[in-house]
This record gives sequence, C-alpha cells and structure tokens, in this order.
Amino acid sequence: QLHVVESGGGLVQPGGSMRLSCVGSGFTLDYYAMAWFRQAPGKEREGVSCINSREGTHYVDSVKGRFTISRDNAKNTVYLQMTSLKVEDAAVYYCAASVECMGNPDYWINEDSAWGQGTQVTVSS
Repeated sequence: QLHVVESGGGLVQPGGSMRLSCVGSGFTLDYYAMAWFRQAPGKEREGVSCINSREGTHYVDSVKGRFTISRDNAKNTVYLQMTSLKVEDAAVYYCAASVECMGNPDYWINEDSAWGQGTQVTVSS
C-alpha cells in the first residue's frame, strides 16, 4: 500500500525559500510519478508540480521559474524547492503518489493515487 509523508513546511517571509520533502513507504518510488498539490483556505486543491519516473516534470503556470520538483530514488523521496515565495503561495501542501504526470493538473490524480496528510506553508512578513 502506498504511503507518503510530507515535511518541511513552516513560516517564511515573502521572497524567501523553502524545501518540502515527501517520503514514500510501501512502494519503490522509482516506478511512480509523484506530484505536489496545495490548498489555500477557501480554495480548491490545485496541482502545483509533478515528476514522472523518467524525471519529466510539469508545473502550474503560477510557480514556473520559482519552484523545482526533484526526486531522490535512493531515499524514496520527492522534493519541492520553492523560491521567491509569495503570500499567495501560502497553503497546505500535499504530496501524491502514483499520479498521471501530464500537462493538465486536472488529470493527475487517478483511483490508485495516495495522498499524504499535508504540511502547512505560511508566507508572511
């Protein structure tokens, strides 16, 4: 059974950087596409970035050039490096395993996808 746990959230000032981690268990991350989503208060959950098993990536337009997704298969971990953070990036960030990593985030999640519990990112001065 796929299981993922996120970490690395916290408080950061606008313009700052933060790295989120997502550790997988119960599966070998090498073979799975992974994704990061976020949900701000009063808003729907949105896809932020995904990475497939060949390290192809996709990003939502609002984070392109600022966020970088990467994977370390040896550590069964996926990262989301966030730079130039904006107030509007504040949200609970979720990791998802076994996704369809393609251009449209609306289609990333399938019936086999597994979610983590989320980690809070607060961007405030």
